[in-house]
Amino acid sequence: MSDDSELRGSNTEKDPAEWVTGDEPMTGAQRSYLQTLCQEAGEDFDENLSKADASRRIDELQARTGRGQGSGGGGNAAA
Repeated sequence: MSDDSELRGSNTEKDPAEWVTGDEPMTGAQRSYLQTLCQEAGEDFDENLSKADASRRIDELQARTGRGQGSGGGGNAAA
């Protein structure tokens, strides 16, 4: 089994604050998924989020709605 030290520097899961492209507008996939999550959570959708902010918001709303739990990964990949 791997430990965290093996993953450092890899793109498997990187803090959005460290993304090179984090300040760019969110991707189409992020926009679509975030709209769905916002609707399910009864939250307003902010269409002006950056990639990094959208990623953080997706993580937050997934935790609140239960979406993405136990899916075995494949969630928010680093940009």
